[in-house]
Amino acid sequence: MNISHIELRHLRLLRAVAEAGGLTAAAERLHLTQSAVSHQLRALEEALDLPLLDRATRPPQLTAAGRRLLALEHDLAPRVDAALRDLAKLRDGEAGELRIAVECHTCYDWLMPAMDAYRDAWPRVELDLLGGFQADPTGLLLDGRADLVVTSEDAPRNGLVARPLFAYEMLALMPPGHPLEKRKWLLPADFSDHTLIAYPVPDGRLDLVRRVLAPAGVKPPRREAELTVAILQLVASRRGLAALPAWAVAPYLERGYVAARPIGRHGLWAELYAAVREADAARAHVADFIETVTRESFARLPGIRPLG
Repeated sequence: MNISHIELRHLRLLRAVAEAGGLTAAAERLHLTQSAVSHQLRALEEALDLPLLDRATRPPQLTAAGRRLLALEHDLAPRVDAALRDLAKLRDGEAGELRIAVECHTCYDWLMPAMDAYRDAWPRVELDLLGGFQADPTGLLLDGRADLVVTSEDAPRNGLVARPLFAYEMLALMPPGHPLEKRKWLLPADFSDHTLIAYPVPDGRLDLVRRVLAPAGVKPPRREAELTVAILQLVASRRGLAALPAWAVAPYLERGYVAARPIGRHGLWAELYAAVREADAARAHVADFIETVTRESFARLPGIRPLG
């Protein structure tokens, strides 16, 4: 590779390595193998005749040359993205409507920064976040009542497509000082003698029940609450256990309001997708919203990992 042939993909690779904190995590984010990321980084270093990554540090740190290229990426990539977005607007138009429903209807705070960033790029697209509990979120797409649904379904019904957003860890929540807090992780049997506090949704939409408790034949008593904060209050007041996304409860864990443990030796990881109608999937303002949500989520949310 000639030094004059540095491409935007090389700069994006360097940014992924810097933000992810290593080659393995960067490979996951870029949907490449670790060897491919390592090879591309070595080729770039050879072309420049400069090291870009100090591999002796843990985690690896960018060298002065790496930081200079990263600054170039920060300057160049947004301008390229903006130009491509402008071209898409010329092709598809700048205006539109995007009615959004979230399967976990009280876990949408994470979506706000992405919506703010999207409004800056698409000021003539009207955004509307549908509130309230939805018994059949993807059904809203088929009924024409929503244009995008954030859901855990990776294979929605005919006429719909799902685009990957990210995977996240579900943590078991308990009050501080609970005996289960001494465990490194929780097993299905640990839930058997405790009330499970959960959203009022079918078991098939609760990862803890569908993937952990039901296969083990564990059926703890249930108590339902529609609001995330209500679930946390019930847990803190020793009314039972719950399982919620790590990123959603991080502030409460930091304050010691509740305690948390992984579910299973390797943790319980759930997935989020953006479901849209097939006819809308390629529309510029829809596709860019999904890209914006993914980008902003990885920039802001702790403990998530790529899907796809």
